[in-house]
Amino acid sequence: MKRLNLLTTPTLLLLGLAAAQSASPLKLELALNLVKTVTENGKAVEKFTPATTSLPGDVLSQILTVTNTSKAAVRNAVVSLPVPRNTEYLAPEKGMATARTLYSIDGGKTYAPAPLFRKVTVTENGKTVTREVEVKPNEYQAVRWIIPEVNPGSSLKVGYRIRVK
Repeated sequence: MKRLNLLTTPTLLLLGLAAAQSASPLKLELALNLVKTVTENGKAVEKFTPATTSLPGDVLSQILTVTNTSKAAVRNAVVSLPVPRNTEYLAPEKGMATARTLYSIDGGKTYAPAPLFRKVTVTENGKTVTREVEVKPNEYQAVRWIIPEVNPGSSLKVGYRIRVK
């Protein structure tokens, strides 16, 4: 099986995040962890370890910590994170901050709340018909959060899980 080197993915994402936040009072920190389910005392428990490499099928957790470094509250903060290449979106990470979450299927050009729909043209009984079909979450290419308020000096976390293709 081919290993995917994940050191370059977070580095590139962090460079993009750094450029995007240069004039912002928000500091963004990305953590990418490998999620493994193990049995402890007869119960399934998830263990997280920093991801440097992964194999197809591995589940990863991408957590973005958003910190307000200013002395004033930041309202309606918009934070976006692309779904890395060679991975597929699975679900939002549990226990994260309350924020309005939007998804993109066009590389981050447009965003909308789930479920997303796309128009497809099919031929039925010899006629061309346009239908609207629901987009599966594994087709999401980026996630955006609109955070109502980040108080001065406080932090919150948003994130999601992905699977390596």
